[in-house]
Amino acid sequence: MNRRTTLLVRTLLFLFVLNSFSLFLYFITHKASSSPSSSLQLKKPRTYLTPLSHQTHFSKPWPILPSYLPWSQAPTTAPPRSCEAYFGNGFMRRRDLLLSRGGAGWFRCRHSDTLRSSVCEGGRLRMVPERIAMAKGGEDLSAVMGRREEEELPAFQNGAFEVDGGEVVDREFLVDKKFLDEYVPRGGIDRHTMRDLIAKIRIVRGKDFQCDEWIEEPALLVTRFEYANLFHTVTDWYSAYVSSRVTGLPNRPHLIFVDGHCVAPLEETWRALFSSLRYAKNFSGSVCFRHAILSPLGYETALFKGLTEDIDCYGAPAQELWQNPDDHKTARLSEFGEMVRAAFGLPLNVHRGGKPLFGHNILFVRREDYLAHPRHGGKVESRLSNEQEVFDSLKSWASNYKGCKINLVNGLFAHMSMKDQVRAIQDASVIIGAHGAGLTHIVSALPKTVILEIISSYFRRPHFAYISRWKGLEYHAINLAGSHADTGTVIKELVDIMKSLGC
Repeated sequence: MNRRTTLLVRTLLFLFVLNSFSLFLYFITHKASSSPSSSLQLKKPRTYLTPLSHQTHFSKPWPILPSYLPWSQAPTTAPPRSCEAYFGNGFMRRRDLLLSRGGAGWFRCRHSDTLRSSVCEGGRLRMVPERIAMAKGGEDLSAVMGRREEEELPAFQNGAFEVDGGEVVDREFLVDKKFLDEYVPRGGIDRHTMRDLIAKIRIVRGKDFQCDEWIEEPALLVTRFEYANLFHTVTDWYSAYVSSRVTGLPNRPHLIFVDGHCVAPLEETWRALFSSLRYAKNFSGSVCFRHAILSPLGYETALFKGLTEDIDCYGAPAQELWQNPDDHKTARLSEFGEMVRAAFGLPLNVHRGGKPLFGHNILFVRREDYLAHPRHGGKVESRLSNEQEVFDSLKSWASNYKGCKINLVNGLFAHMSMKDQVRAIQDASVIIGAHGAGLTHIVSALPKTVILEIISSYFRRPHFAYISRWKGLEYHAINLAGSHADTGTVIKELVDIMKSLGC
């Protein structure tokens, strides 16, 4: 017990020193890029100021995460195509496009040769919403039924964003096509909104840099595409989290949606993860950012790219990698899963070992009909044609199982809050379900959780096998000939899993 207590104290001390050092680095690296007024603010409690409403919002601190590892910015720490380059800070090739002179603006991008994308950031950056063509965003779904997707995605006019160039401006636009092709390549994305945003940034003289509203704290600009789909939204969450860490933010940034989508249930997690949320078109005039970060599209994350290219990575405990770094192992997805759980105030010191006091939870993730977005009819395509039959059989089996107590949890996620969904994932010893976006929640699963995916022959896709591997979770699959599952086969697979858990 004394040894465990000593190890715990040392770990907490290390995390405290690491967070203090991160704060020191942030203030040192951003001091030169800040105006005198923003430098003075570092000595006061950090606030999010909105002069039009005279309200003050405090930014949320980063939680202490057991799987956190330093996000080093040394150019040699992430070899190309290593796990850290895919899932951590592989954004090593930096390009300063505008240096701050006399308190004027600045802009730079960090490029990842592995992901072929960039995290860009700037100071004294102005957004002019009237120069962005898209729906207002943030409406109730019922009010915008039938609205086309094209109306919700941003189309930027020249000068939709502008940066303060000081007294001397040597060019109209911040970047040229050569830079875009090298640092923000279009790749296979037909409508690369972040590339289009950067392409339209103008440099203006200081005397012409006027703002209706200032946002003093770091703000993250995000454009979402498939915003009602959990898998694609998780790629957006992960990109936003990585962008925040790569740029060394001392607190969680405020969030600006540069899109015109309506409110969706997944917005609950966005609000939990970050300090505040506003839609770009909800501002009544021009808004200026002391520090803005442009998050890469979710399509550019390893979570999405891994579906089409081989990412040779395996999940491992952070403590193991801290002592013995391995380019083929990662703890980043575990770190991110802990971030999601911490954002909802769920405990992080939960350890699974032996037989749980109240029995093992087997979570059956269900697919339900629900209205997802303005173009959705409300019907969800079935991936398991006899899902109810399988669930009923498992319920009967669990109630009569002699090895140990089993609680079969009916995962009707469409009727649960996001927090309750994440809690159900955290409490599960085994997660079972047909292939579907709901299984993406396994990014928040605890170590030693076992995944059992039932895969229709019509939807053989590797999403959850890969996520399980990248998190270090035990994964099993039942591949169907069609979409009908034999209940006896499912039960037999679960019996073997429960025996492996000592049950």
